[in-house]
Amino acid sequence: MTFEGHACASGAGTIINAIATWKGAAFGIDLKTFAKVELFEGETGISGSIEGMPEGDTRLIERCVELTLGQLGLELGGTVRTGSEIPLAGGLKSSSAAANATVLATLEAVGEALPPLEIVKLGVRAAKEVGVTVTGAFDDACASFFGGVVITDNREMELVKREEFESKVLIFAPARRAFSADTDVKRSRLIAPYVELAYGLALEGDYERAMTLNGFLYCGALGFDTEYMLRALECGVKGVSLSGTGPSYAALVGQEQVKELKQAWESCGLEGKVIETSINNRDAITLSREVSF
Repeated sequence: MTFEGHACASGAGTIINAIATWKGAAFGIDLKTFAKVELFEGETGISGSIEGMPEGDTRLIERCVELTLGQLGLELGGTVRTGSEIPLAGGLKSSSAAANATVLATLEAVGEALPPLEIVKLGVRAAKEVGVTVTGAFDDACASFFGGVVITDNREMELVKREEFESKVLIFAPARRAFSADTDVKRSRLIAPYVELAYGLALEGDYERAMTLNGFLYCGALGFDTEYMLRALECGVKGVSLSGTGPSYAALVGQEQVKELKQAWESCGLEGKVIETSINNRDAITLSREVSF
C-alpha cells in the first residue's frame, strides 16, 4: 500500500538572531517550500531529493520523515522531495521551512495529526541531529510554521509571543551562501548583552528598531558589510537587518520605499538579486494535491 502527502511552509526573516542569547524573534515571509512524501508498506529507509539540487544535502528532510514516523510508531519506507522559492543557505530559513513542510507532508501521508508545537519541535530536533543549526532555530521554525511575528526562548523551546504584522518585505540575497552551522558562535556570544537590549525592544513590540539593532550587531560580529543596512536607512526604512547568519539582508518597507531601496541595493555592486515579498501571517498547510516544483 502506498501513502502520499503534500505540504508547504514559509521562509522567514530575522528580528533577533538567537545565537548570542538563545532568545530570538522572526517573521514569516511569503516565500514557500513544498514537500512531497511517498511511503510504502514493507519497505525501510527514507531517500530524499531537492528539486534543482541533485547533489543537495537531504539529511534534514530524511530525518524529519524518520522522526515523524517514529513518533507515530510506524515502520514504513519511502521518499521525500522538496522544492523551494527560498534561496538556500541565505539566512531566510530555508531549512526550517523544509523541516516543517516535510513533517506536515508525512503526517498527511499517513492520515495522522500532531499538535502544532510538536510538529515544529520534531523539525527542530531533526535540524539539531543533522547539524544544520546552532541553536535549533526554534524561533525560525515557529515563524515559518505559524506566520506573523514570533518571539521565542530557544533554550526552553517556548513560544513567548505571536502576533500578525502587516508589511512589505524587501530582501537582498547575495549569490554566495552562508551556512548557519559554520557561524562563529564565540564572536556572536561577545555581543550578547547588546542583543538582549534588542530582544527587549522586540518584547515591547518595537520590531523595526529591534531588527535594525540586531543587524548592526551581527554584521559587526560576523564580518558582514553594513552598507546595505545604511542604504535602507537612507531610504527612510526603519527596520532592516542581516537575516539569520547572512548573507541576505531583509527590510520591512512601505510600498513607496520599494523602488528606491531596490535601486539603492542594486547599485552596491555585489552579485545577487532583490526579492520583493510580504510578511506571511498564515500557518503552514497540508495540500490536497501536488504542486509542481
